[in-house]
Amino acid sequence: MKILGIETSCDECSVAVVENGTTILSNIVATQIEQHRQFQGVVPEIASRLHVEWIQAVTETALEKAEITNKELDGIAVTNRPGLLGSLLVGVNFAKAYSAALNLPIVAVDHIRAHLYASQIESPLQYPYIGLLVSGGHTIICIVHSYDDIEVLGTTIDDAVGEAFDKVAKHYNFGYPGGVAIDRLAQKGDSKVFMFPGSTLQKGQHKYDVSYSGLKSATINQLDLFWNGVDEKSPENIAASFQRVAIGTLVKKVKKAIEDTKIKRLGVGGGVAANSYLRKELLRLKDVEISFPSMALCGDNGAMIAALGYHYIKEGHLDNLNFTASARVAAFKKSYP
Repeated sequence: MKILGIETSCDECSVAVVENGTTILSNIVATQIEQHRQFQGVVPEIASRLHVEWIQAVTETALEKAEITNKELDGIAVTNRPGLLGSLLVGVNFAKAYSAALNLPIVAVDHIRAHLYASQIESPLQYPYIGLLVSGGHTIICIVHSYDDIEVLGTTIDDAVGEAFDKVAKHYNFGYPGGVAIDRLAQKGDSKVFMFPGSTLQKGQHKYDVSYSGLKSATINQLDLFWNGVDEKSPENIAASFQRVAIGTLVKKVKKAIEDTKIKRLGVGGGVAANSYLRKELLRLKDVEISFPSMALCGDNGAMIAALGYHYIKEGHLDNLNFTASARVAAFKKSYP
């Protein structure tokens, strides 16, 4: 079964063809990084307009690369939540038109679930496993019971980890995208020059939650307060010290979740899953089977949408053409008693 996956939730215009949920025949990602670089962040209006201009050509390229025609497709999966509303609507409406023209079944996919599934395409884990989603918009620690059954244990109570990376990088003009720039600089820095504070959420209902607002503010507004007073206040040392605490916070919470649930399997997803320090620190966890997505599957991409969509279509969980896009997904917010 060959599924066309369409992903336009933010600034990546991506279309892929995946067979039977595991074999990636093509995965074309047209990035908008250069168009947003001067703003050091994604401009929603620019993003949605570029999706309109690019999506037809990206789809044609994906089919070419897969060496099939659209007549050989068995279904369409498209991201419809969460993300930038304008960008999402471009992909959703294009997918609907494609589905109607070719009489193909269609399914709307939550791209957060797709990120959590991405590592399973190439290195599948047995269910259940602990899922760690780390991106610019979300930070979630959960139990993944199946491709469509996720039990949220912890989230961020303020900023997502990727957002904190981006804002620190933007403030210090480290480069864009911020996460990549900090990872690169940190490899040349001393992570103990600044002793930034970590998350203090430890007990009760917040024991798996994380917070990045304090770390972000300390790094941007209170640099001297946490400086050791000896070593250089260089970009490399700022980046390394910030990254040590940001990633350390995540690893502690993941370790706690594994210890409490006794689930010794961990799947990681999202753009921050590409961070070299995160990968190194998680791989130090003892007796834990870990699945990372390949670099091409960390950021937003059509392959993860098609792969997850395959399961919905295979089991007959289809959508009609009345669905629309949604910028937010309330289901991933923890509800406290």
